[in-house]
Amino acid sequence: MQEIIVIGGGVVGLTSAWWLLEAGHKVTLLERAPQVGTGTSYSNGGQLSYRYVSPLADAGVPLKALQWMFQEYGPLKFKPQFDAHQWRWLAAFLANCRVDANRQTTHKLLQLGELSRRAMVQLEPVVPPASFQWRDAGKLVVYRTRKAFEAATSKSDSSSTRQVWSAAECAAHEPALADVAGQLEGGIYNSGEAVADCYEFCVTLAERIASHPRFAGYVHGDAQRFVSEGDRITGLQTSAGLLKADSYVLSAGMQSRTLAKTADISLPIYPLKGYSLTAPIRSGDVAPEISVTDFERKVLYARIGGKLRVAAMVDMVGEDLSLDARRLASLTRQVRETMPHAADYNSVTPWAGLRPATPNSAPIVGPTPYSNLWLNIGHGPLGFTFACGTASVLTDLVQGKAPPFTLEGLSLR
Repeated sequence: MQEIIVIGGGVVGLTSAWWLLEAGHKVTLLERAPQVGTGTSYSNGGQLSYRYVSPLADAGVPLKALQWMFQEYGPLKFKPQFDAHQWRWLAAFLANCRVDANRQTTHKLLQLGELSRRAMVQLEPVVPPASFQWRDAGKLVVYRTRKAFEAATSKSDSSSTRQVWSAAECAAHEPALADVAGQLEGGIYNSGEAVADCYEFCVTLAERIASHPRFAGYVHGDAQRFVSEGDRITGLQTSAGLLKADSYVLSAGMQSRTLAKTADISLPIYPLKGYSLTAPIRSGDVAPEISVTDFERKVLYARIGGKLRVAAMVDMVGEDLSLDARRLASLTRQVRETMPHAADYNSVTPWAGLRPATPNSAPIVGPTPYSNLWLNIGHGPLGFTFACGTASVLTDLVQGKAPPFTLEGLSLR
């Protein structure tokens, strides 16, 4: 049994802590916020998209990105900064905008997605689906242009979960799309995809962790720097004092980059700022039952309990968590146009979060140059989707076991 400190109380840190506890280790969890799950995990899109894992980096994306920046409803905003991290990340991202790189990453993420789906099922006795409003909604990706729809349907996929629908069939299966059916070319539906409240999942899992017999406790404090000697981390300096353990797991979102730097480790992650709107669903509203993604506009819609969650936007503006009124207004307008009768948009709660993304859209899980420092970071917008899977992989590695598949493309190296 090792004593392990997990740094970060978001969905990735919490799942890491749970899997390590179940493997027989003694775990302490460090979180700088007063409550777990209040960072990037708090009000994200809520989709558990195990099969829709399309990496952002792909051939043609650089040109599309230029077009998006000049569109009224453009999903991308780029603010150039005197920030070496930003430009290094962009250079690496552009290097991944190739068909072959996209195909390799997609294959790896599909493996991770299936592992994550099975791992989430394993948690059901501990974290009941009803406790975080989990629902097997299925996922429908709708396309507004013939070119995008044909490109999507031309990709070979023998899965029994996949169905191609016409625009009329999309509206028939999902009445919330009735007002825009005439603007759609069609859609691709996958069963087995789910929606849930990530924050409620974090809170419930944190309660289970707190009662685990091997849990050493929560520490509320800000991680400041690693202390090292040779190839080992010998301590973690925090605002709550110096913490020591046998091993350390770094799962602290964008803070991971700053903290890793204190151990001379450069992490290739950058914050992609995303927005969400949460609106109450009233009696008589036609809210979507299926999880819907508007492909061209990069907007997703998920019914979570009695609320509609809408998530969108990729803002490359550094570590800026402010709510941009113009971006929110733009998102609200297109939501009203797409699903005008789905919820009470006069009572919207806006939110913004920083999604720690890698240039190839794949998380980084595994070892570092230090023999007792491990990473579970860089999940981008798929933290909720992949958290259980990467926690399982991380625990295998800490135990000295072989992972269930090769980690090429998922490691720091």
